[in-house]
Amino acid sequence: MDPRLLFFVLTIAAVHCKDWWQSATFYQVYPRSFKDSDNDGTGDLQGIIQKLDYLVETGVQAVWLSPIYQSPMVDGGYDISDYRAIAPEYGTLEDFKQLVQSAHDKGLKVILDFVPNHTSDQHEWFQKSVSREAGYEDYYLWVDGKVGDDGQIVPPNNWLSLWRNSGWEWNEVRQQYYLHQFSSKQPDLNYRSASVHNEMKDTMKFWLDLGVDGFRVDAVPHIYEDAQLRDEPLSNNSGVDPNNYDYLDHVYTKDQFETFQLIYDWRDFIDNYTATAGGDTRIFMTESATSIENVILYYGTATGSRLGAHFSFNFYLLGADESYKPADICSSVVLWAIDLPSIYTANWLTGNHDNHRVATRVGPRNVDGYNMLISIMDGVTITYMGEEIGQENGQVTCAQGHDPSAIGNCSTFDDLTRDFERTPFQWDDSVNAGFNEGAETWLPVSDKYNETNLADQQKNNKSHYHTYQKLMKLKQTIANQVANETTGFTIGGCDANVLFYEKQFDDLKYRLVFNLGPQQETTYLDAKDRYTVLVSSVNSTYETGQIIEDSQIVLAPGDSVIVTNQ
Repeated sequence: MDPRLLFFVLTIAAVHCKDWWQSATFYQVYPRSFKDSDNDGTGDLQGIIQKLDYLVETGVQAVWLSPIYQSPMVDGGYDISDYRAIAPEYGTLEDFKQLVQSAHDKGLKVILDFVPNHTSDQHEWFQKSVSREAGYEDYYLWVDGKVGDDGQIVPPNNWLSLWRNSGWEWNEVRQQYYLHQFSSKQPDLNYRSASVHNEMKDTMKFWLDLGVDGFRVDAVPHIYEDAQLRDEPLSNNSGVDPNNYDYLDHVYTKDQFETFQLIYDWRDFIDNYTATAGGDTRIFMTESATSIENVILYYGTATGSRLGAHFSFNFYLLGADESYKPADICSSVVLWAIDLPSIYTANWLTGNHDNHRVATRVGPRNVDGYNMLISIMDGVTITYMGEEIGQENGQVTCAQGHDPSAIGNCSTFDDLTRDFERTPFQWDDSVNAGFNEGAETWLPVSDKYNETNLADQQKNNKSHYHTYQKLMKLKQTIANQVANETTGFTIGGCDANVLFYEKQFDDLKYRLVFNLGPQQETTYLDAKDRYTVLVSSVNSTYETGQIIEDSQIVLAPGDSVIVTNQ
């Protein structure tokens, strides 16, 4: 081993039996942008059905759908007006049933987004709550205002919306304020109401009965708020104006004790459903942009006496960009490995529908290296659609945009919008990148589709797509590897630019080396072993199956390879 290598070693007991999800790849589909089957400009369920074979060929195990429920689409479907209906632009409940059946027939699991924190203000529950209809009075967090210094009624406290300004909205009909931690069109549900608890369990059961294999639960930290409605303290962050969410320290509106207990209760519900209905484990994954300590708590207690999410999203690599060095990646991986109790399953991702695309952030030449890293590490891999072909951000103007968190002010649109990462999937080089047959698309198709599209990469053995396919096969090979005694990993950085990650099963090794630097680098393998290249990046001089006879590997900028001594 190169003596210049700085490394971290973790050894754990071998796990011989894993459930289906513990080494799976979950492929996130943003339905509006995946495939438009009826040429109306919007992706739909039939479009997803048409592309299920593609997902099978790619090698993923589950498809996770961003919200498809009935919605006025103020926030891309995260403002739900009926939890048990499909948005008409996506299709019908019959289309969804067909999707689930077709996916299952092909061996794919189907995961639904679940949005429990808030509904649309057009939801029947909210309309009934506004009018104080019996049984619905407390479905939402309604509070009287207080008299301000000028004698006017003002919000009850200083809580802010994530999208700026007060988190309280006055309702003339009810003559009270309601809480909205996102858009004012997304009123927060009140989980101190037993009726809301029952509604949400009934909703989950409705979809489980239709065959879904689990849920990704959105915005979990915001579900409960302080019962005393206390003002939140100042964050003391410099340069932040008083209307900005970061102006306050959210000790009373995030990660409340009751939220963790709710997640544990929902896990019991999901597990009991599986036990009663039979079949494979239905899973429950939570999205919680919070401290690592709280992310772990959403998994469950440290001892496992109470279980929460099967996994809670690990966002440690979500900020990776071209400035990242091996040391940055090492610290992210090591901190997660140290903090996550060994009884829980890790998960890895580098992108999603709310963040600029990986290829844009880290540069196209580094895409394969990051895909290799999150695929070779233990646990769940999550891929946002397009990452397998190195798709970059699209181009969207303020006038073309749909993201409600950004379109209010065109001077800040480019900094705030999430539209860039939501442009249509680039299937081929035909009209509109094969997303549809030519109708104007809901967001413009990226100009880069001629140089980056699936069809071209399928024909080219040296492509991001074929690299990704090999990774999916390798991930399952490693997951199925029987370790006689122990398994573990080593991670570190050679010099300043080469990342080293090695997974070892007794004498068997799988090693990733990845040059994140701007120039050619040489790194070293163990001289006693003979290595075979299993996967190489598109810009690598190494080929799959190539034998490395000496103890060194020469890497071009962005070059990454996985080798084995098998």
